[in-house]
Amino acid sequence: MALPRSTPGSHHKGVMQMAEGNGSDDEKGPDQDKTERSDAAKESGHDIVREDLDDHEREIVSSHEIASAKLVHEIIRQRGIEELERPASALLWSAIAAGFVIGLSPYAIGALLNKVPEGPWMPLLMALGYSLGFIAVISGRLQLFTESTVTAVIPLATTPCWSNFNRTIRLWVIVLAGNMIGTFAFALFVHFNLSGQPEIAMHIREDSLKAITAYMDSPFLKGIPAGFMLATLVWAMPNLERQEVFIIAAITGLMYLAGVAHSIVGAAELWVIMLAGQIGVAQGLFGFLVPAVLGNVIGGGLLFGLLAHAQVVPEIDENYVYDKDRPRRKRRRVR
Repeated sequence: MALPRSTPGSHHKGVMQMAEGNGSDDEKGPDQDKTERSDAAKESGHDIVREDLDDHEREIVSSHEIASAKLVHEIIRQRGIEELERPASALLWSAIAAGFVIGLSPYAIGALLNKVPEGPWMPLLMALGYSLGFIAVISGRLQLFTESTVTAVIPLATTPCWSNFNRTIRLWVIVLAGNMIGTFAFALFVHFNLSGQPEIAMHIREDSLKAITAYMDSPFLKGIPAGFMLATLVWAMPNLERQEVFIIAAITGLMYLAGVAHSIVGAAELWVIMLAGQIGVAQGLFGFLVPAVLGNVIGGGLLFGLLAHAQVVPEIDENYVYDKDRPRRKRRRVR
């Protein structure tokens, strides 16, 4: 939690009060001491914990404090700055790894279709399988494009300048390119049956064709909620210590059940059926991938990112310069 700012002169006032009270500490009773501590807490701006709680109960209260919206905003902003300042080669390799690892989602679905008989529970199992790729990527801090849509927008919204805008575009281009390379590598893995499991590869192709066909009805519109939901996940993570896996599984599983279009998982599915000759290149790129990417950017970066930033704008100190690249505007002299 952010510490409250001291008011002007509060330090000298506190020193004088301590000096005046040095001679009378022995004469204070417990009730007077509690009253003075309460008054001091009120004056400093701290909330007062109930007096009837013992020390152990007070520790429990303190340990259950959660980050405020302003603090979460700052955590996401710092993470975004770290990503913006990473070397291009580090971003690219991390994004390639993320693209390949996200292939666990269609692979898990293919494995479930191969081994588990049909039943009313099957959609829930498929949703759980779909979440595995996201759990691995997000827990491993690999660069996923749909996460970067919100983490990069927060620094830009906080300090809008051409330098941050250029860094944001650079990040998105590198991460998206790396994710595409990684997902294509996964598609090659499936196409050439490098795992030696032709049945699973067959189910991956069948489910991928079914998914892409469903997305192509309105890939842009279905991409917006997917981007928004991933951004919600990123925003919730700082307050979910040791519970990250559950929220990742819940939100990404909901994405599967809702049938929204995630551009990176969708890219893995698209390359699989494209290599199998089940869809043309132009149809796949412009009928699904490009609109889905734009929808993810709108939903995650613009819609959620700007809304999340707007709620803390009144709490941000206008006099605090966040980044060294804030543009300095020349003031015109008033005659």
